[in-house]
Amino acid sequence: MLVPVFTLKLNHKILPRMVALGRYDGTHPCLAAATQAGKVFIHNPHARGQRVNTNRMVQSNQDSDISLLNINQGITCLTSGVLNPQLGYDCLLVGTQTNLLAYDVYNNSDLFYREVSDGANAIVLGKLGDISPPLAIIGGNCSLQGFDCEGNDCFWTVTGDNVRSLALCDFDDDGKTETITALSPMYGSRFGYALANGTVGVYNKAARYWRIKSKNQAMSIHAFDLNSDGVCELITGWSNGKVDARSDRTGEVIFKDNFASSIAGLVEGDYRMDGSTQLICCSIDGEVRGYLPGGEEMKGNLMDTSAEQDLIRELSQKKQNLLLELKNYEENAKAELTTQLKEADGQRGLIPANTQLQTALSVNLGSDSQSAHVELCISTTNDTIIRAVLIFAEGIFEGESHVVHPSLQNLSGCVRVPLTPPKDVPVDLHIKAFVGYRNSTQFHVFELTRQLPRFSMYALSSPDSATEPLSFVNCTMNERPQRIIMWLNQSFLLPEDAEFQSAPFQVCFTSLRNAGQLCIKIKPGGEISINTDDIDLAGDIIQSMASFLAIEDLQVEADFPAYFEELRKILVKVDEHHAVNQKLTADMAEHSNLIRSMLVQAEDARLLGDMKNMKARYSELYDLNRDLINQYKIRCNNHTELLNNLKAVNQAIQRAGQLRVGKPKTQVISACRDAIRSNNFNTLFRIMRVGTASS
Repeated sequence: MLVPVFTLKLNHKILPRMVALGRYDGTHPCLAAATQAGKVFIHNPHARGQRVNTNRMVQSNQDSDISLLNINQGITCLTSGVLNPQLGYDCLLVGTQTNLLAYDVYNNSDLFYREVSDGANAIVLGKLGDISPPLAIIGGNCSLQGFDCEGNDCFWTVTGDNVRSLALCDFDDDGKTETITALSPMYGSRFGYALANGTVGVYNKAARYWRIKSKNQAMSIHAFDLNSDGVCELITGWSNGKVDARSDRTGEVIFKDNFASSIAGLVEGDYRMDGSTQLICCSIDGEVRGYLPGGEEMKGNLMDTSAEQDLIRELSQKKQNLLLELKNYEENAKAELTTQLKEADGQRGLIPANTQLQTALSVNLGSDSQSAHVELCISTTNDTIIRAVLIFAEGIFEGESHVVHPSLQNLSGCVRVPLTPPKDVPVDLHIKAFVGYRNSTQFHVFELTRQLPRFSMYALSSPDSATEPLSFVNCTMNERPQRIIMWLNQSFLLPEDAEFQSAPFQVCFTSLRNAGQLCIKIKPGGEISINTDDIDLAGDIIQSMASFLAIEDLQVEADFPAYFEELRKILVKVDEHHAVNQKLTADMAEHSNLIRSMLVQAEDARLLGDMKNMKARYSELYDLNRDLINQYKIRCNNHTELLNNLKAVNQAIQRAGQLRVGKPKTQVISACRDAIRSNNFNTLFRIMRVGTASS
């Protein structure tokens, strides 16, 4: 059984997901964690007796091993690492909703303190791609921003939504790390992830190895070789206080332990300074435990005896189920296959050997009682019936699964299931069907997988049936038209495969979600035209085509008049919110000066015994304080609206980038940001249309 090699009881609460381990003097590992009241505590058991008191950092009165760093703002993320290689030791990085602090713990000084308008929800430190110095990369309001050791803004890009977690991983095996929204890199291109719904799993590039789902929330995950087999396991800390280690390939639990409260963070380091690395688990109540990897004598025996007994019971139950299934097969094999026993055979579950399960996908335009949808038809090839169908699919059903169980009166050899995928992504439908006869008590289980095409929620329509959208994307692809038609047949649900005869070629679709129109045209010379008023759909189509045709770089010309006009209004609102914020800040500063003056006058009156003037001054102070509170509420509302509008601007830049592929995509995002910095809206819209600011 694996037991902790040390346990600490720190007299400070720890905020979830805000724990870091760093060598802030280059030698001794120290534990840093965000605690209450906008503070970070640093636990250093290796330098006892040293008193530290500066403007930011003070020694804790409760514990001589702990120093407190005053941030004076709500802390949203925290990490540590080497930001300046020349220093040779780690620094502490602390993010808030408005700022990023890089702190030199050893010298008790700020490396830099930068304002981040998009906030800092997540942070990671390391080398990114071809950028040579290490960067502190923060994820915020639909954006990623990277700062070097001097606080210079060296990297910026946009994302489709708010960033909640970050990790650096060599995703495409090119020797360079890319930023991904995941929680823990394992090794190579493999990484672990955790979702807010309690799902934890491991991916290798785009292939998922495994995932599990719990009713509890995963608070922190970390890659650590706990069983000394040379391969990191995925360690997960849960909201109910449980810590478990799972195999990176199968997800099998090889170790678990329990804390009295929720886990706050998982880190690793040589905390005892004995040359061995420990897995360090921290709970929100300040309990810290360190675990050494199991040795050869404990390999395969990391679990305690009660866990082993649970595993034995689980295996015994599986054994009983398999024995029961084997018994059923043996009884069926002994049955005499005669016409007189046909009914009995049906009860035993015997079905013809050539029975097959077939699936078909089609577009259903709906009716008065049912909205338009994609219809999945599951049927058998003979007179057998389908008793029940179980479908697993991500993002389509609530809970990711759906069961169809027809009543006895409606049993047949065909089951139709309506599907309404909310997003345009390819989805694998994992289908299990119970097949037998009406009077069967035992059923055969058929399993198969069918992929739902990415753009299945678009019905083929006549070019003359609706007005062609004004918005468009035009590009030129050096590809044979037949290859583009292959992509079309694979990505849409067509009644029959389209065939290319000659240019120009046109195909039109109607969205089953909002009745929006989509037209795709192939013109002579390889020119492709996509007409749709949905800029997200246009970007998805461009990215899908480029992936299918293996296009690395693609520049386009695009125009979305209605969307760009809406964006122009948002940009005006952003300027207005900035102006309001500056005015409110100036007013608050003026009120603060008045308060100081009033307070001095009130105290002077009190010392002189002038109670009348003292009461008058304090009454004025009360009114000023009330005005300050009201202004603060206005400022908070203004800030919230500003963040929402900045999010919309970042999303617009991201959408403009999605219309391009490769280098043109990167160039558009960078040029758009420069245009916003210079407050040049006309240049911004030109970049979004043609991909460049030059004429």
